[in-house]
Amino acid sequence: MSSHPQEPDRAASDPGARVPEGAGPAPRGDLPQPAPPRPEAANGEPGPDAAGPAPAEDEYTSAIRELEDRWRRALADLDNLRKRHARELERERAVERSRTAAAFLPVLDNLELALTHAGADPGAIVEGIRAVRDQAVNVLELLGYPRHAETGVAFDPARHEVVGVVQDPDAPPGTVVEVLRPGYGDGERQLRPAAVTVAKRE
Repeated sequence: MSSHPQEPDRAASDPGARVPEGAGPAPRGDLPQPAPPRPEAANGEPGPDAAGPAPAEDEYTSAIRELEDRWRRALADLDNLRKRHARELERERAVERSRTAAAFLPVLDNLELALTHAGADPGAIVEGIRAVRDQAVNVLELLGYPRHAETGVAFDPARHEVVGVVQDPDAPPGTVVEVLRPGYGDGERQLRPAAVTVAKRE
């Protein structure tokens, strides 16, 4: 046996002792161990199993799909509205045509009555036809198309259509002398202008 006492480990007892290069401190059991590295793909990027937030492209794709769905629904609603409006418009036109035709039925009835009395007094026939004419004029006026057959009024290009110019010393120049065809309606609701002759200007 050696008579020299065993020297203690200088590295453990002397903090200033140098540690051989390349040798690190021994791991201690009470320190946390580093987590294992995440698997990487061949290009060095984190692999599919790496934990991390969902890519932003998924949020954009979801938003685009939602917008496309809303757009298709809006197109379908607009198409249904257009079809419904077309049906309602056609129904309103049919109702208006029926109402207008029904308003003229009494006029036709009176014309039929006048024809059945064609062999009677000519004066009575003329009066009957005049009454039927007045009835038809009244129907047009009720529909919003009043009759215009006035003479002696100033020529109005919006209401009159000149078919002739005459020399009339009793009529002021530029006034309506004769109405050859009455006009019906006013402004945007004009069916036709009155065909007139106008006094010649000097």
